[in-house]
Amino acid sequence: MKKADIGVAIYLLAAVIFFIVPIPSILLDVMLAINISIALIIMFNALFAKEVLDMSFFPTLLLFTTIFRISLNVSSTRLILTTGDPGNVVETFGTFVGGGDLIIGTIVFIVLIIIQFIVINKGSERVAEVTARFTLDAMPGKQMAIDADLNTGTITEKEARIRREKIQAESSFFGNMDGATKYVKGDATAGLIITFINIIGGTAMGMTRQGLEFADAIQEYGILTIGDGLCSQIPSLLISLATGILVTKASKEADFGTILVKQLFGMPKVLYIVGATMIFLGVTTPFEWYLFVGLGAAFILAGRNIAKNIGIEQIEEEASMEETEAEEVRKPENVVSLLQVDPIELEFGYGIIPLADVNQGGDLLDRVVMIRRQIALELGTVVPIIRLRDNIQLNPNQYIIKIKGIQVTEGEILFDHYMAMNPGYVEEEITGIPTFEPSFHLPAIWITEGQRERAESLGYTVVDPPSIIATHLTEVIRTHIDELLTRQDVQNLVNNLKESNPVLVEELVPKLLGLGEVQKVLQNLLREGISIRDLLSIFETLADHASTTRDTDVLTEYVRQSLKRAISSKHFAPNEVTSVITLDPKTEQDIMSSVKQTEQGAYLTLDPERTKAIINSVEAEVAKLENLGKNPIIITSPIVRMYFKKLTSDYFRDLIVISYNEVESNVELQSVGMVTG
Repeated sequence: MKKADIGVAIYLLAAVIFFIVPIPSILLDVMLAINISIALIIMFNALFAKEVLDMSFFPTLLLFTTIFRISLNVSSTRLILTTGDPGNVVETFGTFVGGGDLIIGTIVFIVLIIIQFIVINKGSERVAEVTARFTLDAMPGKQMAIDADLNTGTITEKEARIRREKIQAESSFFGNMDGATKYVKGDATAGLIITFINIIGGTAMGMTRQGLEFADAIQEYGILTIGDGLCSQIPSLLISLATGILVTKASKEADFGTILVKQLFGMPKVLYIVGATMIFLGVTTPFEWYLFVGLGAAFILAGRNIAKNIGIEQIEEEASMEETEAEEVRKPENVVSLLQVDPIELEFGYGIIPLADVNQGGDLLDRVVMIRRQIALELGTVVPIIRLRDNIQLNPNQYIIKIKGIQVTEGEILFDHYMAMNPGYVEEEITGIPTFEPSFHLPAIWITEGQRERAESLGYTVVDPPSIIATHLTEVIRTHIDELLTRQDVQNLVNNLKESNPVLVEELVPKLLGLGEVQKVLQNLLREGISIRDLLSIFETLADHASTTRDTDVLTEYVRQSLKRAISSKHFAPNEVTSVITLDPKTEQDIMSSVKQTEQGAYLTLDPERTKAIINSVEAEVAKLENLGKNPIIITSPIVRMYFKKLTSDYFRDLIVISYNEVESNVELQSVGMVTG
């Protein structure tokens, strides 16, 4: 155990022992002195803590000090009633602090109780309650602000995690403080009750056991009891004051003393007015003139001194700013930051800024957060941070999307308009500004806010500008998600899987496959829209076949076959016959005979004329399915699938090519065409 742990344990154990075991007066003096010291330490820590979380264990500390103080109260009560000698500290508080008089001591004690119970405790309790409520209510907004900063690249993942933890800690702290103030309130009440019981019990003991008269008994035991009460209530008052200081700090991070003095004495004109008022009262009223005039003069002199210091600070600040600017000009440019390439960037003209500005009601940042979550659920990979920035070189309503610093697409919106698309069955066409939907290049029109309701009633699909940008961005990310998957991303996925399946990961990486080879398999899957969320099944399959081949294309085919349930559910509707295109067996044979194996992988040596014929046949068959409103799906034999996909990928990027081994047995297929060459 650490020394600190032992110390805390002894502190609590002592409190329990003092309830049970009588202690000598000299030990009680030591414990009371320690109690007062701890109360002072707590108060000054609360006063000078720059952040409330610097005393995050304050609610627990309240409980510990309260129980320790009450145990000392019980011990002193036992000594008063049994021996009449509670020690030097209690007697000193009764005779010196209480004036050696029962009435004076009682009045001082009651005043302390009133100050603590009615003024400090009640106010602290209310402030803690309100602060806890507002802190909890503000949590969702703070969390969204952190997500927005994270998505714009203002902060890193590590900084975001630290800020989230801090928000949760603050919420927990103020929630606990709301309840912990009840300890202080209960302590004050208990102290008052114990004091009255002691007076009654002490008087009874003096009259019955020592034969004292009532007046002598109440005087002797009353002073000791009041001393005991003062001895408990002063540390209690200090801790109550610490509670009040902690919950009423306006700033969560502030040098309390410096800011307080600066706010009180930071304005010279206020000190001039107060000084003049004090001098006026000293001259025109029967007050002691030297007292009021002296204070007034002191305030005026202090005001002049502060005004002088403010002027000096302004000059120094201006000089410092000029020097800083000069240093910035003189120092060599740091070009390292210019080498950083953001994986995904969304740049927009100044006319689109309101969509990304939370203060103007824009929710584009929130939509970006949802895009990352949607892709993670859909494809099982983490999308890199999406950088949003304005670009004055663009048209006001234009936006561009960059992947690794290179523009891949662009779009244009009308900020105060809506995009209406005809799904093909509208009852009546409406007028608008012709345009194209940027994600899928479908014909559409821009309509005004007033036309929106009518367009929806006629059957148009109406979309607002933020949704247009978000949809476009989502499709671009889906298209390029394979090249956004880095080795570091794969390592993070491996680390996550290793927590639950360490044996599998240790068998596969790096014994059978390197991290780069696993990355290529995952990229192959993502390139065709296959989710890698079921990483366990993917790794199990790789571990089964990596011992016989390290060809990542072949391994990808094995993995696809193990994921056939997911592939079938993605492309085929249950209990429905799906129209597909098949591949002519002779064409399959020709493709396989043209495959050449090298150390760098397999490639096709098919005759260009034959390639052109196959592509023309694919184009014709795909057009038939598209005219029927169906997704073009081509079914091939397992051994041909990856080569046929490579052959057609440059011409038909979105063409779905599936092997027979990737189709569930309960799926019904109907061939409506055949690719020949």
